[in-house]
Amino acid sequence: MARDDIFDIVAIGGGTAGLVTAAGSAGLGARVALIERDRLGGDCLWTGCVPSKALISSARVAHHFRHAAAHGLRAVRPEIEGADVLASVRDVRAEIEPHDDPERFRAMGVDVVEGSARFVSPHEVEVNGRRLRGRRFVIATGSRAAVPPIPGLEEAGYFTHAEAFDRDTIPGSLAVVGGGPIGVELAQAFRRLGADVTVVELLDRLMVREEPELAELLTDRLRNEGIRIRTGRIVTRVERVGDRRRVTIAPAGDATGAGADTAETFEVDEVLVAAGRAPNTEGLGLDVAGVETSKGWVTVDAKLRTSRRHIFAAGDVTGGFLFTHVADHEARTVVQNALFPVRANIDYGVIPWCTYTEPELAHVGLTEAEARERHGSAVSAHVYDIGNLDRAIAERAAVGRVKIVVGKGGSILGGHILAAGGGTMIAEIALAMKAGVKLGTLASLVHPYPTMSEGVKRTADAYRRSTLTGWRKSAVDLALKVGRSMPA
Repeated sequence: MARDDIFDIVAIGGGTAGLVTAAGSAGLGARVALIERDRLGGDCLWTGCVPSKALISSARVAHHFRHAAAHGLRAVRPEIEGADVLASVRDVRAEIEPHDDPERFRAMGVDVVEGSARFVSPHEVEVNGRRLRGRRFVIATGSRAAVPPIPGLEEAGYFTHAEAFDRDTIPGSLAVVGGGPIGVELAQAFRRLGADVTVVELLDRLMVREEPELAELLTDRLRNEGIRIRTGRIVTRVERVGDRRRVTIAPAGDATGAGADTAETFEVDEVLVAAGRAPNTEGLGLDVAGVETSKGWVTVDAKLRTSRRHIFAAGDVTGGFLFTHVADHEARTVVQNALFPVRANIDYGVIPWCTYTEPELAHVGLTEAEARERHGSAVSAHVYDIGNLDRAIAERAAVGRVKIVVGKGGSILGGHILAAGGGTMIAEIALAMKAGVKLGTLASLVHPYPTMSEGVKRTADAYRRSTLTGWRKSAVDLALKVGRSMPA
């Protein structure tokens, strides 16, 4: 084998995990190959984070036009041309695309190989007839939208987030199958851009991984915007009726739809499926390499090693936290563990995430229920209503709540924010958790006024007030008494 085909590390997959692995390893002087079968950038650039946020931004502007009266301006019903909106989304994507350009990585010294990789031995992969040998490998092939086996769905036609941004029309009416982050974000965006939207969720509420009271507040907001929400329902059939789709739903326990008296039908122009993810591991030859999987997801240990210790995996393909920033975090750990003798365990202790609805729903750490299950009676939860915050009122964005869950001594166990800019606000709580800063300390941190971040401070103030009981309250009372007796 030619020396040019022997590498210190071979990354399979050009999404976030693969890109960070390749750039980080090359920057340290390693010989690196990066294999991608489609386009560098992965789901995040092409069908996920980037275009979805661009669409959400367009939808937010349209919504604010309609509600300009709250700002003392004349409300305007914008003329929405779907082709123009979606073209602008693609323009944003094109502007960011050079960040992941193959030539940029080649300039770093990375051998970018285009094509589908397949293991032909534990230390070799083949791409378009070329064999690459590696001391270490990183499987970073990501995930894709999972499509449930709904009778008639394939024949009737549907789209997922992967096709949502390369179309030229906003559907007049839309059924969204799935009430998780992707489904909820796109439901609100399409509704604000003029679609009549119905969300169908199998479980009894939307956003089941989130703090229930905040998820319910967001659900109320979505309903107020005109989105129909059907929780505890399963789609039992989709049928093509001319150019439209007839959707039948039934209570979640009646997957066959046999209970005709409880089934509902409605017609829509299109169906968006946002019902989970599936791993991209087909055709990789993982059995040849001896890499174990579970339901297709690559299994890894705390050092992100697979069942073959020289083969690592990072990003969505492991089935853990399916977020771009976690893929980045995992790739950095892989670079250390794959190239150097001193290895580290991946740290998932503080992983923030955000659903980019309006208001944004952000989360880090444990929910109150999870914290009480793990830590018992030492847990308390402290809440501040964003509707009371001066900046939120000034912005006409006074919908939301901050909830911080603490354990013994005020250690922060979890933070939850529903607010405009909640995804940015959550970073303060995440940093406090990472650094071991207690909630009481956040109350003494000076925040600029007026800002949304004061919502975190006000929640910390509520915690401090809650501690003024027992001997602490007696001490305060005594200090006040002594102070009153002192000369002015």
